[in-house]
Amino acid sequence: MTEQLESVAQAMVTAGKGILAADESTGTIKKRFDSIGTESTEDNRRAYREMLFRSTEAMRNYISGVILFDETLRQKAKDGTPLVQIISDTGAIPGIKVDKGAKDLAGAPGEKVTEGLDGLRERYAEYYELGARFAKWRAVITIGSQGSAAMPSAYCIRANAHALARYAALAQDANIVPIVEPEVLMDGDHDIDRCFDVTEFTLREVYAALYEQRVKLEGTILKPNMVLSGSDCPAQAGVQEVAEKTVMCLKRTVPAAVPGICFLSGGQSDEDATAHLSAMNAMFDSPWALSFSYGRALQAAALKAWGGKAENEAMAQSAFAHRARMNGLAASGQWNTELEQAA
Repeated sequence: MTEQLESVAQAMVTAGKGILAADESTGTIKKRFDSIGTESTEDNRRAYREMLFRSTEAMRNYISGVILFDETLRQKAKDGTPLVQIISDTGAIPGIKVDKGAKDLAGAPGEKVTEGLDGLRERYAEYYELGARFAKWRAVITIGSQGSAAMPSAYCIRANAHALARYAALAQDANIVPIVEPEVLMDGDHDIDRCFDVTEFTLREVYAALYEQRVKLEGTILKPNMVLSGSDCPAQAGVQEVAEKTVMCLKRTVPAAVPGICFLSGGQSDEDATAHLSAMNAMFDSPWALSFSYGRALQAAALKAWGGKAENEAMAQSAFAHRARMNGLAASGQWNTELEQAA
């Protein structure tokens, strides 16, 4: 079992490749479809995701794994082929989002804890049979307004760290690689140094919980936020500072046994998410692979090009392939703005 977990985790961070997060909940993808004037029916959701998974250039060359929503894991393409099979045929690994979302944390107004542990052992068994070989669980940590030390509370961070570790231990027991995703949100007016401090504390607590619950780090992937200025902060850190502080924070907290770190984009623009990742890889030699696990930052251009119309599929696949290629280059530290302009 340990060998399979390690093998899958290593494949997920294959050089020059990253993870497509296509696990939007029904509510989230409805918002995305609303933005292009398309009704969020099951058939439209299937058609959109099938279009992405059949984007051969992107999937074969730049995507190592795909995180799916429960509905998508069970769906079949228009021709009857399971979507999981289409993904596997490209060489990418199917995965599954298993958490039930962030809910209000009792006794901590404004803070959240992710739920979904009840019945998870049984769901893992089913998901494995359906073809999933890795899973994802997202915790969200909110930073309070400038000058407020009340948020996040240690209570909130530790509650989420415990849940992440329980999820990860159960995943490995089912022979499924856990993606551990503690996201310190970029919403707010905090500066980059405040984000650094909160991210460092969060990651320390997460790895302490993983150790306590006997999770084998070699069979895990970390999906963290980058260390960024808050979205409402008047002083926005530049690319080099983001790269330096993100890698410094990770080196202080993430054991070298972890095979790879696949960043979430967290509300950054498409190009910013790519630029920050490329700078980290170009500037530093790290003990782990540094790659991407992007949702909107990989899909936004493709979604807009598709517009809910079958006749636009080729154009949408081209847009998806471009963003996948840009991030594949960033995962090797080889991206630059000229490549964007040339495209």
